[in-house]
Amino acid sequence: MADVEPPPHDVAATFCATLVDEWVRGGVTHACISPGSRSTPLALALAAESRLQISVHHDERSASFVALGLALATKRPAVVLTTSGTAAAELHPAVIEAHQAGVPMLVVTADRPPELRHVGAPQTIDQLSLFGGAVRRFIEPGVATWAGRGGWRSLGAQAVLVALGAGGGAAGGHPGPVHLNLAFREPLLGRSRELPPGRPRNAPWHRAADVRIDGGVVIDRAKTGLVVAGAGAARHAAGIRRLGWPVLTDPRSGLSGVAHADPILRVPSFATANVPDTVVRVGDLPASRVVNEWLASTGATQIVIADTWVDPARDATFLAPTFSVDMSASPPRAWLRTWMQADAIAAKAISSQLARSKGITEPVVARMIVGETPRGGHVVVASSMPVRDLEWYAPRRTDITVHANRGANGIDGVVSTAIGVAASGVPTVALVGDVAFLHDSSALIALARRSLNLTLVVVDNDGGGIFSFLAQAEALDAARFELLFGTPHGTDCAALARAHGLRVVEAATPMALSRALARVGGVTVIVVRTERGANVALHRSLNDAVRRALDSEG
Repeated sequence: MADVEPPPHDVAATFCATLVDEWVRGGVTHACISPGSRSTPLALALAAESRLQISVHHDERSASFVALGLALATKRPAVVLTTSGTAAAELHPAVIEAHQAGVPMLVVTADRPPELRHVGAPQTIDQLSLFGGAVRRFIEPGVATWAGRGGWRSLGAQAVLVALGAGGGAAGGHPGPVHLNLAFREPLLGRSRELPPGRPRNAPWHRAADVRIDGGVVIDRAKTGLVVAGAGAARHAAGIRRLGWPVLTDPRSGLSGVAHADPILRVPSFATANVPDTVVRVGDLPASRVVNEWLASTGATQIVIADTWVDPARDATFLAPTFSVDMSASPPRAWLRTWMQADAIAAKAISSQLARSKGITEPVVARMIVGETPRGGHVVVASSMPVRDLEWYAPRRTDITVHANRGANGIDGVVSTAIGVAASGVPTVALVGDVAFLHDSSALIALARRSLNLTLVVVDNDGGGIFSFLAQAEALDAARFELLFGTPHGTDCAALARAHGLRVVEAATPMALSRALARVGGVTVIVVRTERGANVALHRSLNDAVRRALDSEG
């Protein structure tokens, strides 16, 4: 691709040509166009594609129903394109019909760029979520930029898959309309440049597949396969075991395998020497940015097994809600042994380093909670650092269940979530940070009167501890960082819990924490105080210890 960034109107033309190419690769054969100015870039791209049959319709409402009829007859998504304004609203009846009848359609509306909205610009209405719940997905990528071209093919392929009902989420196996609202700036006439590279053999960027080990899709040809198992992976446990590949496990997966992928993959010598050719990602992604960025950098064939679209890097080749393994895989024994030995070395290095640390620390708290939760118990872990400490440093147990609100990755409502888990009748331990605890402090109201077996462990470092790991902590002066990111609250979390009549333990040592965790019945709040700067230093020392241990073995 060209090194020099083209002018904006050529970027828009290239963006549209890329979308059209992906739609055709995904099986789209027909497009219905209504005349208009703002839709010019995409209309020209559709007309220039020789593999498409296009028709032009003066009435947008009629165009949309023609597209509906084409989709009914061909069982393939048909494109309908309009300009902005009330022209887009004319599509609503056909969109509703496609929604109700399960007919795949790509409903594309051109729009003004953001700076022309809500300022009285002609032929401009609010087109955001214009069709409400009558679409399987609403997609608004914004004005196309050259820097974002790496995601264009994924965007086009995703729209087709979701329309066909193969993209998870609202689609859920049920075809229907997908609405793409595309903003274009003037000038609208541009020249398409070289398109971003596509998949080999004219394949779409993403494909839905019934992934079988002997199905000739991909897995049976893998030499160095890797499984990444997140929440929801346990229901695929039998197939994962039959693969015989190394399994990088999230604590929520309920599976055993490589438990320390994050510190292991921070070791450059290991990360570069052990690149897989095939990755099966089952369930949610791990919290680790290191793991996710490494996966995206490998160039491996990526197969996503999930109920919803889980592909933020936009590199998945195949997507499927499930997969089957009809024969035992035969990966090189040395490949599996390398990963398992690395995990054992990392575990030993982490344990040794923590044994040398003084007092009680956040990684120690996470490890103790996993280790001392009773068999059959449930653990609820907050986002930010608690979920990462569990994922990076805690052992895996298949006899407990770990929950985390990672759909949106927020800290909101985690105490209430833990109460709900405990209300189901299971012994529950929750690990939350102080900010998450305070954010949901209304959940403590009348909690002492509930008959629950719930232990809330609050790690109190007087602020947002995760921000101390970001570049802002070093780039800003201490006062500015504390004001905007550290955000110390000065609240006595133990006193707050006591004010609600709850049993409170202030654990200053691992032994005190262990004794408090051993108490069964009722609601207990355990407050563990840590220091943010020391916590960052400890994490660095743990990762350095793993690096030294792996490098010495290599």
